[in-house]
Order: sequence, then C-alpha cells, then structure tokens
Amino acid sequence: MKCVILDDEPFAHQVLAHYIGDTPSLTLVASFRNAVEAYEYIGKNPVDLLFLDIEMPLINGVDFLKALPAPPKTIFTTAYKQYAFDGFELNAVDYLLKPFSYERFLRAVGKLTKMSDDRIYDTLLVKGKEGKINLKQVDILYIEGCKDYVKIITPGNMHLMYQTLKSTFEKLNQDIFLQCHRSYIVNRMNIIQLTYDSLILANKTFVPIGPSYKKELIAIMNR
Repeated sequence: MKCVILDDEPFAHQVLAHYIGDTPSLTLVASFRNAVEAYEYIGKNPVDLLFLDIEMPLINGVDFLKALPAPPKTIFTTAYKQYAFDGFELNAVDYLLKPFSYERFLRAVGKLTKMSDDRIYDTLLVKGKEGKINLKQVDILYIEGCKDYVKIITPGNMHLMYQTLKSTFEKLNQDIFLQCHRSYIVNRMNIIQLTYDSLILANKTFVPIGPSYKKELIAIMNR
C-alpha cells in the first residue's frame, strides 16, 4: 500500500517512516509538513493510506481530510484524545495516540488489511443486459431494497435483482458490507463520512441511516 505522512513534527515523521519501512505491505511514497503541498500531491497521485496529524499550523487534520475531494483511507496520529470522535466520524481506519508502539501501529494497519484482503474479490451473480454476470462485490457502492427486488449500484451502472434485501445481504462479504437502514446496504470501503442521519460515500451519494441501526453501525465502524 502506498502511504503518505502529513505531520508538522519531525520526530513523528521519523517514527512513522521507521514503522512503515519495517512493514512489508507498506511503502512510503511521500511525507509532508505542509498541508498545501500534501493536498496537491494527494490530488494528483494514487495514495492508499494517509497518516495524518490533527494539531497542525494553519489547518488541522480533520479539516484537511474534509477538504479532500476523494480522501484516501486515513489513520489519525495525534497527542490529543479529544479528537477521537472526529476521527471516527470521518471513518478513519484508526486513531493512534502519540506516543504509540510498533505493535499498536500494526494493529491499526491490520484493520485496513482486513478490509482489503483477498475476500473483497468475492463476486455476486447478477443479471446484465447480455445475461448473468459475476459482479465483483468490491465494485458495489450500495444496495437499495424495494419490496421484492433490489437495486445494486456500481459506478456508472445499476442492476436490478428480483430477491429480498435480506437474501442479498446473506450472499455478501460481511467484512465489507454493512446494513445501515432497513432498505439499504452499503460498502464500508466507500464511506467517507458519517453524519447524524446518513453516510456520505466517495461519489458524494448520501445513504440514510435507520435509527435502529445507528448504534451498532458506529460500533462496527469504530472497530
């Protein structure tokens, strides 16, 4: 995974660069102490994981992440406990409180690895224009239930399936799909923000959260 560090503390850069270098699945491609330079880089280059400090000059990490049009998966690194809720509200992979050990660092990275392991390439059999096709589950943004059929939404396409939302959910990879409403299932890898009553996806779609699902949803996303 291609990693970027944004932190105004030189020592934090040293620690993170060392930890990333000791982790075979990670590659440090850039590091910044300046938010403007980091913003420009992330906007032009593929980034899988961002290690982001919160207390920085000019702009804090929470506001920085909100400003990114398509934010990468993010692990917050900060010395301040009070920002934990902000981190989880933005669906951060994890929240590391400085100073943190390599073991704690690996646990944070492991959460992302679990979300990105080989099982995300499971398929779902759907009907296409030319017959049945195996749709990669990772390509599904969300699924909407409508009585006796479901709408399966992917980037630039929509598939109709005549089955219940419940039976569809049972066929999905439970590590990456969440039911957030009695009529909606969402791919958690596409969630960029949790609001009071909805989830915002990477394509700017708002998916509603049912009141009875909210507590469990927050608990699952914070694991």
